[in-house]
Formats: sequence, C-alpha cells, structure tokens
Amino acid sequence: MNTLLRVVIATLISTATWNAHAKSLGPTDSLVIRFANRTRLVIYAPDKAGIQALSNYDLNKIVREMGMKLDSVPGGQTAISQGGDRFLKDTVLVVKTDNNTTTVTTEKVTVERSESDKQRDRDREEEERRRRRRHENRGPDIGGSFGLNSFIQQSPTPAFPETDYDLLPLGSRYVALSIGATPTLIPGRYAALKLYYGVEVAWNNFMFDGNNMVVKGNTTVEFPDAGRELQKSKLTVCTIGLPVVPRLTFYNSSGRKVGHFGVGGYINYRLDSYRKIKEADGSTDRRHFDFYLNNYRYGVMAQVGIRSFDFFVKYDISPLFQPGKGPDVRALSFGIGL
Repeated sequence: MNTLLRVVIATLISTATWNAHAKSLGPTDSLVIRFANRTRLVIYAPDKAGIQALSNYDLNKIVREMGMKLDSVPGGQTAISQGGDRFLKDTVLVVKTDNNTTTVTTEKVTVERSESDKQRDRDREEEERRRRRRHENRGPDIGGSFGLNSFIQQSPTPAFPETDYDLLPLGSRYVALSIGATPTLIPGRYAALKLYYGVEVAWNNFMFDGNNMVVKGNTTVEFPDAGRELQKSKLTVCTIGLPVVPRLTFYNSSGRKVGHFGVGGYINYRLDSYRKIKEADGSTDRRHFDFYLNNYRYGVMAQVGIRSFDFFVKYDISPLFQPGKGPDVRALSFGIGL
C-alpha cells in the first residue's frame, strides 16, 4: 500500500472515530473534500471559526509527515493521533540526535522580510512624505488672525498722561485677514527652512478705559474726558501690510507637520482711522481723522505653530503717533491664527 493510500485510510478511520465523538458532543460544523478517486476527507469542528482557522495550518506538511509516520509503524496500526500545533505555518520542527536518541521539538519562527520588500516600504513612505509636502505647499495660504492690542510706552510725556489713554485689555481687539505663500527654501526629512510672505489687512482697535475719547486737536492729539457716561470709546486704525517671516517647520517620521517657529518683520501702511463712541442711550458717533498717526509703521513679529494651531506676536518698532503730536507709545498685538 503506497503512502498516500495509507494516509487516506488513516484519515477515514480517524474520521469515523471523530464522527462518533462529535455526535456525543452535540452539533458541529464539517468540511468535506472529495478527491478524484472517490476518497473523501471529512474535518469536523465545533463551529465555523474552527474550520476557518485551518488556513493557519500547513496541510501539505500534515500529509507529508503523517505519511512518514505510517511508513514507520507496523502494518496493523492505521490510526495516528497528533497535536496540530506543530503544523502551524510559522512553526518548524527541530530534530536533535544525541547518543542514538532523537528528539523532535517545535519552535516559532519569524519570517524575515527581504531587503527588496523593505526598500519598497521605504519608497512608499518617502512618496507619502513628498505627497504631504506638495499638498502643504499647494496654493496660497488664506487665513486670518484674532487677538488683543496693548500700548507699550517708550518714554513718559508730561503733555500726555498715561491715565488719559489707558486701554481695556479685552476690549482692544486685533483682527486681520491675509493671503500669502510659504515656499520651501531648504528641504529636510524632519525639518525644513521656509519663508512666509503675503499681504495682510488689519484692524487695530484701541478701546479706552473710562470716559476718555480721542480728539484731533489743532497741533496734537488729545484724550479729554467726555464729561458723561459712555458705553464705549475707541480708536481704530486700519492698515495694509507686508509680513515676511523665515521659519523652521518640523515633521515627524511619517512626514506629517508637527509645528513651526519663525521670526521676521513687517511694514504697514495706514488706510483709514476713526474714532467711535457709544453713548449711554446706545447712540453712536463715528468720525474719521488721521489723529496725527504715522502713515507707515514697521516692526518685528514671531510665529509659533503646534500642529493646526498658530500663535503670533507683533511689536511696532516705530511709534504709533507722529513725534511730538501724541504719546510716545508702540502697539503690541498678540493672538492666534485661523
């Protein structure tokens, strides 16, 4: 009897045994394989998951090894029981011979991926990083900024007491709309040097604390007390500016941007300025003057980005008002980018 026939006979006898055992255990699922020589291979399992788990086993190895066992046993023995763990696809047999004693054990193996497979993975990761970089640099950056304003006094001026133009911290708001670009100057895997530049239209709102209001006098700006209760009193300056900020952008191992940091400068031109007061009864008075403001302002700025959140600080190096026409103050703005 050849090896394959003996394996089939052993399988059929084992099948009959398991069939009787399965009936005693209750309902089971089965897998029936019919061969060309009218031989059937029947596998019983407690459920469908047990049959689906057969994909984890090396069936060729089972037939091959069971055939070897049948060749080595007496002719009358046709049923063999063997644990299935040794036939898992990631298991190998280790045969050791010592003093005419042969020991067979199993060991788990880790399949080493070929260098070409690893290179393909690296190429895919690199292509994904490049795709993210191209998407990041594609098209103009359209956004906005929202924050607060404050006055920084450079030197005290007796003609303009600081108490006359104190500001409400939360009422002095900064709003800006911008469009720009951020090309890459020096690329890198984990960091890149970029240059942000663009055009920005900004509104600096300076809201006064108390009932003081801003007035354009004959020779200087003035901050008189209105002599009545006011709901609001503010000076608004609208400018158009050109910010230029070199910045470092950082990436993780997957090529995703994790943050950036930059320090640069800007120059602004005054488009408009007006005073607005809101009376106690809700009526408003809005008047447009230059208030002896400098038409050009320039300063330094810093940008810090953490993933999708941007923070900025802007400080005017040039004075807000013309020399001798108003207090010697600089505008400070800070907030978040949208």
